[in-house]
Amino acid sequence: MKRIFVGNLPSDATEASVNALFSEYGKVRSIEIISDLFSGKCRGFGFIAMEGHEARAAIAALDGNLYCGKPLKVKFEEPAAGKNGRRH
Repeated sequence: MKRIFVGNLPSDATEASVNALFSEYGKVRSIEIISDLFSGKCRGFGFIAMEGHEARAAIAALDGNLYCGKPLKVKFEEPAAGKNGRRH
């Protein structure tokens, strides 16, 4: 299972709309759209889990493509930096 970062989503993006976009390339195992605590609207990014080959197909097809007038940023999730700023 691979986690994909998707950025530059519109503020009205929902799990259903993002699922519809990514499900063309395979089975979406999970979706996490990051939303604003107060307004509840999408903060512009989220994470999707898919099988490896399906994730690669989605990244190749969607990265840089326009979605609601904005170019999407789609890539594999990068590991979080440690306390000293270095990646593990």
